[in-house]
Amino acid sequence: MARKFNKNMFVMLFAIMIGAIIVTYFAADIVNKTKIDTLTSRYEGEITSVKGKSENFTSRFLRSSVILDLSREDRSFGNYHFDLAFLWYQSALSEKNSTIMDTYKLRGIDNCTNAMPYYYNSNLNFNEANKFFKETKNHTEVEKYLDMLDLYVKLTKSGSTLTMLRYNASQYLMFLTENLTFNFETNNVTYLTNVSQNLAAFLAAVSAYQEEVENYDEIQDEIDEYEFFDEER
Repeated sequence: MARKFNKNMFVMLFAIMIGAIIVTYFAADIVNKTKIDTLTSRYEGEITSVKGKSENFTSRFLRSSVILDLSREDRSFGNYHFDLAFLWYQSALSEKNSTIMDTYKLRGIDNCTNAMPYYYNSNLNFNEANKFFKETKNHTEVEKYLDMLDLYVKLTKSGSTLTMLRYNASQYLMFLTENLTFNFETNNVTYLTNVSQNLAAFLAAVSAYQEEVENYDEIQDEIDEYEFFDEER
């Protein structure tokens, strides 16, 4: 009887040990799965955050670039009309025929009138692009991207200055052109009123524009030559 009892006890103890091992295994498995789920949830959140930052960066950079292109396009049209206006003004100023002078004068005024809306819209878009490039910086921590965005911020600020200077210059030029008249006694073109103040303001705007153009072009060259990757990789 004692032998049978010992055998039963052994079987019972063995079963208990097996059960304890199984329970421990499942408990450890549950704990590990919980840890895995926690880590997965955490990293999925981080991945989602990184993905969201990347998408926001790309979206804002593209929007900034599109607005910048619009401002450049309007500035180009403004420059076209301004250059023509200045050409007609100079031609009218040196003309010896009153009829031809009047024709040049009207063409100059028309081109000044056409140039100003383009410069105005370009100025608005340069300012808008400047704002978006600044916002784009909040969606990246990559140093090279931040450096590039800083250049675009400087470029759009310079572009805003250029378009405002040309807008003002167009106004002064139109005033000068409108005041042109033909003096039949001297057979020369002169001004109807004293334009010295407006002429000085026009020349100052032209001079400031030339200086700012150099700054704008330098920034644009930096952007064109900027290297995102090292040559030795």
